[in-house]
Amino acid sequence: MIRKMVLTSLMFFAIGSTLMAADISGAWYYERTAANGRKTEGYYVFKADGNKFTGRSITSRSREEIVNGVVDGNQISFDVKSWQPTGKPAAYKGTLNEDELRFTQAQVPQKGQPQETILKRVSPSTEFNPPPSLAALMPQHKPLPPFKPIKSNGLAKIPPMGWNSWNKFHAAIDDKTVREIADAMVSSGMKDAGYVYLNIDDTWEGKRDANGNILTNERFPDMKALADYVHAKGLKIGIYSGPGRTTCQGLEASYMHEEQDAKSFAAWGIDYLKYDWCSASAVFDAAEMPAAYQKMALALRATGRPIIYSLCQYGWLDVGKWGADAGGNLWRTTGDISDRWASMSNIGFGQNGREIYAAPGHWNDPDMLEIGNGAMTAAEYRTHMSLWCMLAAPLLAGNDLRKMTPETIEILTNKEVIAIDQDKLGRQGARVKQDGELEIWKKPLAGGVAVALFNRSAAAAKMTVRWADLGIKKNPKVRDLWAHTDVQAHAEYSVEVPSHGVVMLRVK
Repeated sequence: MIRKMVLTSLMFFAIGSTLMAADISGAWYYERTAANGRKTEGYYVFKADGNKFTGRSITSRSREEIVNGVVDGNQISFDVKSWQPTGKPAAYKGTLNEDELRFTQAQVPQKGQPQETILKRVSPSTEFNPPPSLAALMPQHKPLPPFKPIKSNGLAKIPPMGWNSWNKFHAAIDDKTVREIADAMVSSGMKDAGYVYLNIDDTWEGKRDANGNILTNERFPDMKALADYVHAKGLKIGIYSGPGRTTCQGLEASYMHEEQDAKSFAAWGIDYLKYDWCSASAVFDAAEMPAAYQKMALALRATGRPIIYSLCQYGWLDVGKWGADAGGNLWRTTGDISDRWASMSNIGFGQNGREIYAAPGHWNDPDMLEIGNGAMTAAEYRTHMSLWCMLAAPLLAGNDLRKMTPETIEILTNKEVIAIDQDKLGRQGARVKQDGELEIWKKPLAGGVAVALFNRSAAAAKMTVRWADLGIKKNPKVRDLWAHTDVQAHAEYSVEVPSHGVVMLRVK
C-alpha cells in the first residue's frame, strides 16, 4: 500500500512538472556589451512542444540553430549547434521568470565568469518595442539556384602577389595612403619582384544611393580615379565586400546587390575582389555558402572584366572541396593571422594535407603576410616567407611599404625564393619528414624540387636531408636560396638551422 502511494505520488509529480512547464514560444529580445565594448543585440525565437523546444538565435551578424531545449519548472537548458559539421554544440542553462529569461554557458570558461544573457519577452501585450525589428533581421533573398560547378575564369595561373591594407592599417586607410603605397611598391622594387595587386580591405564603403548603387565614403572620394592612378603605375587594384548585409566592420556589403556591386566594381576598374563571409551567417544557412559565393562569381563574370575572386570564409565547410567549383581563384583556409610566431607558424605548418586542392587557377590561402610589421625576428620572417612559398600561397604583403628596412625589402623581394611560389607547375608543397620540432618539406617544381628545412624549436639545430629519402638521385645541383650560393651535397646535406629559422634549397 505504501509502495503504491509512493508510485502514485511520483507519477503525479512528473505529470505536474510537465504541466507546469512554462511556454517560452515566441520572440525574446536581448542586448549585451562584451568586454571589448562591442554591443550586440538580437533575438531568440523559440518553438515549444510541451516541455521541449527548438529555435533560432538571430542577430545582424549571425543565425544559429537551437536544439535539445528542455523546460523543467523554471529551469531551462538548450544547445546551440556549431556551424562546422564536425563541431560540438555549445550547451547553455538558465532560469525562466515570467517574461524574463536568464542563461549562461553550462561549462564555465577557463578564464573569468560566464557572461549572462538576459532575454525579455516580446509580445503585443507589452510596450517593449526594441530596434531592430525581428522582421528586418530575417533573410530577404529568394532561394538560391542549386549549386553546380562552374569552369575556371582563367585567372591566377600562378598565386597572386600584391599588398593588402588590413594587417597594418586596419580601418585607417584612405585614398592618399593607397596612392603612396602604390608609389612605394614601384620605388622599393616590390613591383619588379612580382607584387602587382594593391588591395583595399574593409572600411572603404559608404551608403547606397536611391537606386541601390554602392557609394564610397569620404576617405575614398573617387574610386575610379584611384584605380586609374594605380593602373598608371603598372599595377592592379583590388577591393573588399561580402555576401552578408554588412562587412566585418559593420559597413555596407553586397547582400541582395551582388550583380549591382559587380557592375560598380568593373566600372571603377577593379581587378581583384576579396569576399568576406562575416555577417553572412545571419542571412544564409551553412548549406547555402557555396551557392552564395557562386552568385558573386557569376556576377563578376557577367561584367566581362577579368577580376580575381578571393573567397574569405576561414576554411569552413571544407572549402577546398568546392571553392574552385564556386568560381574562386583562392580561398582562405584559416582564421586571421597576426604578427606573432605562434600565429604564423601554427597557421603555416597547419596547411599540410591541403596540397590536394591547389592547382593553377585556384589556391589555398593561409592569409596575408606579416613580414615587416615588427613583432617577429628576421629569422622568423624568413621562415614565414619560405613557408608561404612552399605552400604555393598568394603572397600579399601586409606592411607599410613606405617605411621598409633594407632587411624587410630583402626578405620580401628575394627573387629566388619567390620563384618557388610562382613556379608554373603550380604544386603545393608538403611535409615529408618530421622529428619533433624539426621539419623537412618538399615542393615539386617544373624543373626539380624545392626542399625546406624548418627548425621550429627554441635552439639552433643541425638538420640533415638525405636525397634518397626524397626520391632524388645522388650528386644533385643544390642552391641555398637565402644565402644565394651553390652547395655541394653528394648523398645528403647537413646544415645548422637557427631557432625558428629555415634553410631553403632548390634541387635539380
